[in-house]
Amino acid sequence: MSKGKQRLLLIRGLGHSGTTILDLALGAHPQITGLGEAVRLLEKPAAKDSLRGPAQLRGDLRHQRRCTCGQVADACPVWGPMLRWLPAHDDQSIIVKLTRLVSALELSSAGTGVNSWVVDSYQDDFALPFLEDPALEIRLVHLTRDVRSWVHSRSRDGRQNGRWFPGLMPLLRWWRLSARHERQLRRCGKPVFQLGYEELALRPEQSLRRLCEWLELDFAPAMLKPAAQSSSHILSGNRVRFDAEKGASIQYDTDWMTHGTGLAQLALALPPLAALNRRLVYSASRR
Repeated sequence: MSKGKQRLLLIRGLGHSGTTILDLALGAHPQITGLGEAVRLLEKPAAKDSLRGPAQLRGDLRHQRRCTCGQVADACPVWGPMLRWLPAHDDQSIIVKLTRLVSALELSSAGTGVNSWVVDSYQDDFALPFLEDPALEIRLVHLTRDVRSWVHSRSRDGRQNGRWFPGLMPLLRWWRLSARHERQLRRCGKPVFQLGYEELALRPEQSLRRLCEWLELDFAPAMLKPAAQSSSHILSGNRVRFDAEKGASIQYDTDWMTHGTGLAQLALALPPLAALNRRLVYSASRR
């Protein structure tokens, strides 16, 4: 680690791939604080997105939306000052905004400093605007869910509405984006930790121990009970962040194994797709 640098861990993965639960689990470590989809919230909203969360949080929604710290967004010691500052300063760069957010985090918690990790878990988008900033030490976690499980999850509405081949578009999306993300991360020039959601959910302690070792930290048992122990400040993401039962531990949804989409099962007969799924999701099982 370079002395004096803020350590930033970027979790990247498709939506519904476990990024929120991993953010919460990491936030249960005393030397890690998760900020959820911070980049998404800090980006200046486009005019067409005026009714979406990031734009609304700059207004009245900040008095209603609750942060995982337990406070409404406006009262959160980290996000509150930031959300009040943003409307008049949205033309500032992402790195200026992030630096201000991290400064608020350091002021709010005596346990957070330059030797601790701050986590951003922006889903889907692989724009990495911080990579060349000399004030940051950056590492990335690429979290990928088994294509069969992901397609089953993302095609649920289509099945309920009686659509033909409801899993086709999710399947193509998983394949296209997962392959693209893998290429982008290989070229980014930063350390990348490849983690399969199945490995995380089915062997959480083993996976989190490996991740802590990679982050040069001791494993903290509290990480296995994310919702109860996390000190993260997360305003958006999967609703598991406020579900005490689902967030009590890292659990795996096995529904696809008994009611799975046949399309994704058949697609694994294609060698390139099968190899990509195996490489991104089950790489640790071969170590």
